Amino acid sequence: MVTTVVLAVCDIHQIPETAQQIADLPDVTEVYSVAGDYDLVIMVRVRNHDDLAQVVSQQIAKVPGITRTQTLVAFKVYSRHDVDAMFSLGFEDELS
Repeated sequence: MVTTVVLAVCDIHQIPETAQQIADLPDVTEVYSVAGDYDLVIMVRVRNHDDLAQVVSQQIAKVPGITRTQTLVAFKVYSRHDVDAMFSLGFEDELS
């Protein structure tokens, strides 16, 4: 699994519509509207790098309102949710 963060600059007048259209893409898991140098932070999860090129270049970059993107490929994902899930295995059973 390849996890990727795509930072996008959008036409300021189209941010909500652009974000929703991107969120509807199959390999996009989350889209955040943010303040700062970028307008959207887009989380993409695909099986391989070839799929990533397709999603970013052929899908996200062509959504109306997108003016520029920067793609960051994650080497490893660290998540509190994963740690919580690991430590909570069977915990609910002990409370019952």
